[in-house]
This record gives sequence, structure tokens and C-alpha cells, in this order.
Amino acid sequence: MARPKIPRTICGQPANICFKPNGIPMTQLEQVPLAEDEIEALRLVDLLGMQQQEAAKSMGVSRQTLANLVKAARLKVVDSLINGKALMTKSIG
Repeated sequence: MARPKIPRTICGQPANICFKPNGIPMTQLEQVPLAEDEIEALRLVDLLGMQQQEAAKSMGVSRQTLANLVKAARLKVVDSLINGKALMTKSIG
């Protein structure tokens, strides 16, 4: 049985719910879901330049959890960019 997720503090919101390649209908694209906590981890670490320990404290999670979120989010973003997939935001709650 998996442990329940610790509630995470999320301050930023994405400007859009979907990013996709131009000129290709959504029906023809594979979708990659990006959770709100993954977006927040990227925002804090990559956009704001916070150290992982500081970002983890801001989100109310451990440093290792934050590192896992950043790693997963970066993989999804790169997969979408390189392979022409739609990047979709999704709620974690």
C-alpha cells in the first residue's frame, strides 16, 4: 500500500493548460501530463533559481521529494519538446 502524498504548497499557476506543437491538431498528438507540484518544483528551482533545500521548504516537502519532482518534470518537458507531444497540466488534488 502506497503512502499518501504529503500536502504540497503551490503558489504559482501555469499561464496555459496545454502547450503543443503548432499546426498539428490535438487529436493527432500524444499528451504528456505535468502535475501542478511538478510545475511548482520547476518554477522554484529553474525559473526562480532557488536551491533545492529552500524550494523543498517552500513547498513543504523533503529535499529528496523535490529532487524527484524536478527530475520527473524535466523528463516530461524534454520528451514533449523533442518528440512533438502536447504538454498538459493536471491537478494533483
